[in-house]
Parts: sequence; C-alpha cells; structure tokens
Amino acid sequence: MKTKFVTTLIALAMAITVSAADKHDHDHAAKAGPTGGKLITEVEPHVEFFVNKDKKVEIRFVDDDNKVVAPGSQVISVVLGDRSAPTKLAFTKEGDKLISDKTIPEGNDLPTVVQIREKEGAKAVNEKFNLNLNDCPTCKNKEYACTCEHGDDLKKEKK
Repeated sequence: MKTKFVTTLIALAMAITVSAADKHDHDHAAKAGPTGGKLITEVEPHVEFFVNKDKKVEIRFVDDDNKVVAPGSQVISVVLGDRSAPTKLAFTKEGDKLISDKTIPEGNDLPTVVQIREKEGAKAVNEKFNLNLNDCPTCKNKEYACTCEHGDDLKKEKK
C-alpha cells in the first residue's frame, strides 16, 4: 500500500513538472514576434516592435498563434531617445505593417515608450523598455527582443 502511494506521488510530481516545463516552453517561445522583434502582449491583437536594417521601426499586429494580421484602426506612437530631446515617431500603413516616418536616433539602449490605442481617442496602453540593439549572445534576436532571459542568469552569477 505504501509503495503504491509513493509511486502515485512520484507520478503526480513528474506530471506537474512536465506540465510546468511545457508551459514555460510555450511562454518562452512566444516572447518574440514573427520577424524577431519585441512582442507586446498587453493588447489584442498583440504588437510586434521591430527595428529594420534601415533603422526604421516596423509595427506588426499578431494573433495568439504569432501570425501576422492586417492593421485595423489602431493608433501607435513611439517616443525614444534622450529625454531632453526625444524622437517622436509616427506611422503609416505599408502592406501588413506600420512603418515609422523617421529613423531611430543614434545610440544604443535608448529609453523607449510605445503607446498603443485600439482606435483614435481610446485609452492608451503604454509599453516601456530600453531599446538595446546589441545582438543577444545566446539567441538569434537583438537584446530588446531577447527570448532566452540570459540577463537573469547573469544577475544571479554576480551575487
């Protein structure tokens, strides 16, 4: 009887561990958008923020399966760079994405605020982050869209 109880407990613990690992892998994989940009999931559809090779910001809207959906009536604005002289980006529709009217300012690790409105006049959702354009040492994305969370590991090593 005791052996059966222990076996059941071990099986239950393994099932919980596998379930947690599956959830972690799902969440882990969903952090970058289809183009490799930062995924903002606080809005529906989700928003992918991506800096292209021309240093312009591309905004794509994606569903829960990370598939690009056509822009609707959403209004996006971005403010980034030096706080004393910030760069403000406006966007125009270009195919299945929105593209910024200007390039991002020179530099790296730029304070960035993305403001997303469902439609003109709606309440805004703000996403704040530092736009770090360095390549991540362990995943294929730029640091601002990193999916491997190596920063937490590095912080733990320094303690």
